[in-house]
Order: sequence, then structure tokens, then C-alpha cells
Amino acid sequence: MSFTRRSALVAFVGLGFVASVPALALQISKFSAGALAEAQKAGKPVLVEITAPWCPTCKVQKPILDRLLSSDKFKSFVTLDMDFDSQKDDLKALKAQMQSTLIVFKGDKEVGRSAGDTNAATIEALLAKAL
Repeated sequence: MSFTRRSALVAFVGLGFVASVPALALQISKFSAGALAEAQKAGKPVLVEITAPWCPTCKVQKPILDRLLSSDKFKSFVTLDMDFDSQKDDLKALKAQMQSTLIVFKGDKEVGRSAGDTNAATIEALLAKAL
């Protein structure tokens, strides 16, 4: 096999592998009251994730949420990230008092919230309330 053929084969196999990997549907947007209202109006389940870059609990929650929200079960979620340090007015509006708070909405109704939870099963149960 010549170098050119081998390169073409490697490229072909590589493209096949990439094409067979499912795309992650997970999209996280910055929280705003408008973004929340828009998602609610569209009837989407919504997760508001209140985080801080210095928060160790948030760092533990992140891979759990990434895994859950990229699964087929929760792919319809709109995820809005609220920065605990810089979005104080938004925190007050949602009556949230700490980072690592997760708030779940089904339509325009809040159906659950947790703070400081790092248990995958209870986070999954929280998200399921919005389906």
C-alpha cells in the first residue's frame, strides 16, 4: 500500500469514527430574564444553574450535569448559567442565596430546586420534574 493510499484510508476511517460519534446537544447560555422568559414561552424545560468559578461544589456538579443534559432523556432542556458573583439582581429575583443552586422550571412554573447537591441520582430526579 502506498503512502497516499494509507493516508487516504486513515483519513476515511478517521472520518467514519467522527461521523459515528453523536453530537452533544448540550448548550448553555448566560442567564437573563429575557432568555428565561423565551424558553418558558416555548414550553421548554429549563435549568438555571447558579455557579461561581471559585466554587468547589459547582465543579463537582458540572460533569454530572454535562452527562445528564447531553443524554436523550434531557436533551430538550434549555440551560441558563447565572454567575453568582456578578448577577446579584437576578439572584434576588429568583430568591437564590448561594452558588451551586439548581432551579428547574416546567413552562413558567418552578418545579424544583436544590443547593449544594452533588449526588447524580438526586440531580437527575430534580431534572426529571420538568419533563
